[in-house]
Amino acid sequence: MRSFKAFAAASLLLLASLPSFAQKYENGVVEKSVAVIGSDVIMLSDIESEAQMMRMRGVSTDRKARCEILENLLVNKLFYVQAKLDSLVVNDANVEMALSGRIDEAVASLGGEKEVEEYFGKPLYKLRQEWRETLSEQSLIQDMQQQVTSKIPRLTPSDVEEYSKSLPEEDLPIISTKYRIRQVGLYPDREAAKIAVKEKLLAIRERVVNGEKFSTLARIYSQDPGTISKGGELGMLSKNIFWPEFSDAAMSLKVGQVSQIVETPDGFHIIQLIDRNGDMFNARHILIKPTYTSEDRTKAFERLDSIRNLIIGDTITFQDAAKTYSEDKKTSTSGGLLADEMTGSSYFEKDQLKPADYNVLRFMNEGDVSEPFESLDNEGRSGNTIYKIIYLEKVIPSHTANFKDDYNDLLNSLNQKNAAEAIDKFIRKKQQVTKVTIDPLFEGCEFKYDGWTSK
Repeated sequence: MRSFKAFAAASLLLLASLPSFAQKYENGVVEKSVAVIGSDVIMLSDIESEAQMMRMRGVSTDRKARCEILENLLVNKLFYVQAKLDSLVVNDANVEMALSGRIDEAVASLGGEKEVEEYFGKPLYKLRQEWRETLSEQSLIQDMQQQVTSKIPRLTPSDVEEYSKSLPEEDLPIISTKYRIRQVGLYPDREAAKIAVKEKLLAIRERVVNGEKFSTLARIYSQDPGTISKGGELGMLSKNIFWPEFSDAAMSLKVGQVSQIVETPDGFHIIQLIDRNGDMFNARHILIKPTYTSEDRTKAFERLDSIRNLIIGDTITFQDAAKTYSEDKKTSTSGGLLADEMTGSSYFEKDQLKPADYNVLRFMNEGDVSEPFESLDNEGRSGNTIYKIIYLEKVIPSHTANFKDDYNDLLNSLNQKNAAEAIDKFIRKKQQVTKVTIDPLFEGCEFKYDGWTSK
């Protein structure tokens, strides 16, 4: 995420208020306004704030990078101003979710909340305020960009065919290898595992009720990597970003109260409410996921072996075996055929597959049925344990896109091209009517758009 913090006025900041590792410029400049675009000001600290985030992610932040940051800020100001003129409204739920993600990323990258505060030179509550403002602005920018691209006429097959014919072969998209797969999936004894988890959580809840600190027990027992270091604390977030079962339970609590066991696709939780404000709440939780034994695995593998032998012996087709034996409800009715839940496509590229699935698949040929193996399904954020055999029905090798076989890929490519052109057109049009002044400190920057200083 880029940092686009808006400042109402260009005021100089004290040296002591900036991180000690801020970029040093010629003549000892530490803070100043570096660009004025319309009535908005971009400060040097805006650029350095983004550079800090880039360094945290291991990205180089030389002068060229800072020139790119400045241009990104200028571009986004154009969209932000138009968003305000069009009275677009910030989606608070999305902002809070993005803020939580940014904080979690920083904590994970730097090693803890204290390290985050030291790195950015500010207390966490201040970073939350600044990043919330940043992300609110970014939300409006993204919505404005979507408005710009939504005006592009809907493409027809004729448009896509003409596009494919107009491109030299070397400019056509390269289609990655794709796989069409069927599966028979069996789950371990989930009921026994659920009972064990519930018993463990009930014992933990009893300890909290008897006076032990919830946060201490969360650090010991919770399986949520994003909140362990914070004693299970989630932060003040919109109820809309959680599973409904979780948010309903949290919102029904009184401050300090501990919930009964709550089941979500992620596992089982107990929740302690810290604070509530409208549709937002802050709570601690302890997450425990069901675990399974080697006996579960052995039992499932033996059954899958028997099913595989029936298929290989032509006693039953793979499709009928999936309909009869598979416990994965999302694929069993279609004969075990995997399909993308967003697009409906039954073809998957390597990066779209579960790592365990691809590790088996890459050694198979068309028509092969795998040995049993352990993988994850698509439930929750990390998936549930599932044991399976897969059938490699078809492989489409990597190739240059053609209209007959790769219509959807060409359609996506043309949509992306048209969207980029619409964004470029908007930027160049706004450049012509927006007064922009850039500080000499950034003279010599090679910007993508050449209309920033000349009208």
